[in-house]
Amino acid sequence: MKVVVIGGTGLIGSKLVTKLRGHGHEAVAASPSSGVNTITGEGLAEALKGAAVVVDVTNSPSWEDAAVLKFFETSTRNLLAAASAAGVKHYVALSVVGTQQLAESGYFRAKIAQENLIKGGSVPYTIVQATQFFEFVKGIADISFDGKKVRVPTALFQPISADDVATAMARAATGTPLKGTLEIGGPEAFPIDQLVRHCLATIGDKREVVGDPNALYSGAKLSERTLVPGPGAWLAETSFDAWQKLSAGQSSASNPKAAAAK
Repeated sequence: MKVVVIGGTGLIGSKLVTKLRGHGHEAVAASPSSGVNTITGEGLAEALKGAAVVVDVTNSPSWEDAAVLKFFETSTRNLLAAASAAGVKHYVALSVVGTQQLAESGYFRAKIAQENLIKGGSVPYTIVQATQFFEFVKGIADISFDGKKVRVPTALFQPISADDVATAMARAATGTPLKGTLEIGGPEAFPIDQLVRHCLATIGDKREVVGDPNALYSGAKLSERTLVPGPGAWLAETSFDAWQKLSAGQSSASNPKAAAAK
């Protein structure tokens, strides 16, 4: 089965392409670097020719309110039109758990617009809403650092590894269109400040982490469980500690000098 992965060279897309190919599917990694641009429409028709499924794991290069909205609206409209013209039978898109509750944020308003376009389109679809990735926990600290302290919300979240996200996306892509939304997350829920603090401590980052119930998340106020998947969600098995140990092992394997110095 031909599956075109839009954003197929990124963190999730590259893992997804590998998994699909490993299961015998013709997985095409489409991105501007391969001549496929969802904003201009360049290369879309050719890439989708003969495809049964298209998977959208793109993200906006800018999170400025107007820019991110324009990106998701333009990209999604172009991709939906091209998928319909090509006779694609299943449109799969990656989104975020809690999106519909975060309209205060410009980024999440753009994701809401993306989801609504897909729901209103003519191609049968599955929207996969994932929780935050383990790979981005340190990034949360970095963007929340005010020069003295890392100030983050105390609400719960239930992060997941990028590899497990790719596994879930592969299952969705090779399954029957849900014409609805599937939530996915990791096995454990943590207060955001607690996991950020733990993450920084394990890598020797001495910045002080302050839990602030009023701190914003991408510009939006969180309730206690906004970022936690609901009943019926698909939960991965990889814990944060297991992921962190695996990541450390992979880093050492790719850097023999660092491994020898331990």
